[in-house]
Amino acid sequence: MPVKSYKPTSAGRRGMTGYTFEEITRTEPTRSLLAPNLKSGGRNATGRVTVQHRGGGHKRYYRIIDFKRNKLNIPAKVASIEYDPNRTARIALLNYADGEKRYIIAPVGLKVGDAIMAGSGADIRPGNALPLADLPVGTLIHNVELNPGRGGQIGRSAGVAAQLISKEGDMAQVRMPSGEVRLLSLHCMATVGEVGNMEHQNINYGKAGRKRHLGVRPTVRGSAMDPASHPHGGGEGRQGIGLAGPKTRWGKPALGKKTRNNKRSDRFIVRGRTKKSRK
Repeated sequence: MPVKSYKPTSAGRRGMTGYTFEEITRTEPTRSLLAPNLKSGGRNATGRVTVQHRGGGHKRYYRIIDFKRNKLNIPAKVASIEYDPNRTARIALLNYADGEKRYIIAPVGLKVGDAIMAGSGADIRPGNALPLADLPVGTLIHNVELNPGRGGQIGRSAGVAAQLISKEGDMAQVRMPSGEVRLLSLHCMATVGEVGNMEHQNINYGKAGRKRHLGVRPTVRGSAMDPASHPHGGGEGRQGIGLAGPKTRWGKPALGKKTRNNKRSDRFIVRGRTKKSRK
């Protein structure tokens, strides 16, 4: 999908780019697959902000996506490719032979009228979902399950893909989009192909207001705050952050500090996503 640029009619327009939406074939979503999408403003159940810089934005409905792909061995046809305001990827509406409709993440090359199926007997073609045991080594995949039956959790954003590296015993080695190599069960489902809308990373928002429409609030530098609000704050004029290095708002190290604490899944990580660490 090509990226369009705008005429520099203002400072915000200069350098701004956007989508051409050439692949979109339908503008109205299917009402039966919509759900309310209430906003939290980054706050948890007690009302405290636990995720910074969230709030506002345009109202939108949630599109119910079939991440599990558990409608096995029933053929479906792609009815439309649609825009989803809740994710960077496009979504495809599937009409199954038994009359049911479901949304899936649209991979590269999927077009209206294509036949789609999930299950062990499906062909190795973009959009079809199969267990890792039935996929050949080297296949590019997305919407990969971490646990069988839980639904796809890996490789769901625009332009990304994982790769099946090897199979041994009951486990498979999969290279994640981050570069991490992880062991997964051969019973985990995965969808063939790369996620579509690959030009998303080349979009230049151009102005702050466009991010506000997405529900992203401004980020304030710590050095611009007072010392009670941030460790970098305070001082007469501009000050450095000190020899102790950059800190978060709560005084914890902001760079280089390992934050991973899930030791239960360490044994499934064959190679870490960084060059320095194996896990």
